[in-house]
Amino acid sequence: MHFPLILVSPARPENIGAAARAMKTMGFSELRIVASDAWQDPAARRVAHGAGEILDGVKTYDTLQQALADVDFSVATTARSRAKFRYYATPEQVETILLEKRQWLGRIALVFGREDSGLTNEELEQVDLLTGIPMANDYPSLNLGQAVMVYCYQLSALNQVVAEEQDTANVHQLQALRERFQQLLIKLEVSDDAKMADWINQRIGLLEQRDSAMLHRLLHDIEKKLIDK
Repeated sequence: MHFPLILVSPARPENIGAAARAMKTMGFSELRIVASDAWQDPAARRVAHGAGEILDGVKTYDTLQQALADVDFSVATTARSRAKFRYYATPEQVETILLEKRQWLGRIALVFGREDSGLTNEELEQVDLLTGIPMANDYPSLNLGQAVMVYCYQLSALNQVVAEEQDTANVHQLQALRERFQQLLIKLEVSDDAKMADWINQRIGLLEQRDSAMLHRLLHDIEKKLIDK
């Protein structure tokens, strides 16, 4: 399974170097960077300290949408106040969710936002699951390098699990489910209910494979009934 980490518009090369070092330490190797060339600064390689091959292999993109184009399931780190109506998983809960997902999805990505402002609401809407690191007090946040290390450490067990060969139909199951629900909301004339649409999208991201398959069967029956009427 591929597990890229995506940094969106990182400004400080030292943070990118720290992220690369954390990745190598915990067994991750694919780094994608959106809208930034700070990784080319010598300071990034100095801080990477032995993880230069990760910087050598960086893939760059103009937008988060492009960076996620080949990703089957994505998790974004953010503060709780950044989006409405959303479920936030702890790092421990993310691990549990992804241990199941990696058995039927081929590429999972972990997304980190800008050092100063995180991810925009439009970017948050592009991912499947939001997560945040619980804080002991009101200190603003961890820096980017620290946040990457927390998640790489928590999710390092995923690199030890041998996943079964993915069925192509399973890989596209979640996206197809979202599209079917979107069409259903339009048919029911409730597509303007933002809270409901957002709730459906986030709950789909939490489904296990067998639950996703069952929902497809249910939607098939619902769609058939609507056509027959």
